[in-house]
Amino acid sequence: MDARLNLFAGPTAGKAFKHLMAAGRAVKESTVPAATQELVALRVSQINGCAVCIDMHTKEAAHAGETPVRLNLVAAWREATVYTEAERAALELAEEGTRVADGAGGVSDEVWERAALHYGEEELTALVLHIGFMNLANRLNAITRQPAGSYEVGQFH
Repeated sequence: MDARLNLFAGPTAGKAFKHLMAAGRAVKESTVPAATQELVALRVSQINGCAVCIDMHTKEAAHAGETPVRLNLVAAWREATVYTEAERAALELAEEGTRVADGAGGVSDEVWERAALHYGEEELTALVLHIGFMNLANRLNAITRQPAGSYEVGQFH
């Protein structure tokens, strides 16, 4: 499978991605644990069917020490006992924030309140930005049919 576009070529893409990558770095440097960020990125990408992001975030998380069991159970996190309450709250926020078109009415007050039990305002801001950023990346990759499987750890850092 070949990509429809090279998202890193051309002046418009170059300018846009410079800013997107800077935004991604700001979130990465937040106080939200790196493991939580990778789990959220992986779950959002699973929901959106973004193979290239699933490839990237699975490899990045494994490289950072995430266990195969936790990575394999992200899609079924509700039934899995391997996540902390804080991680579960972040995954729930990520799911509702990603499935806004499914008629759920966006993120419910209950989900927001559960996330707020574990994360302060700055961390919630970082999580919301991260969820939004991942949805943007997933859509760009889906529209342009970016192929998966060749990502190398640290490739975009």
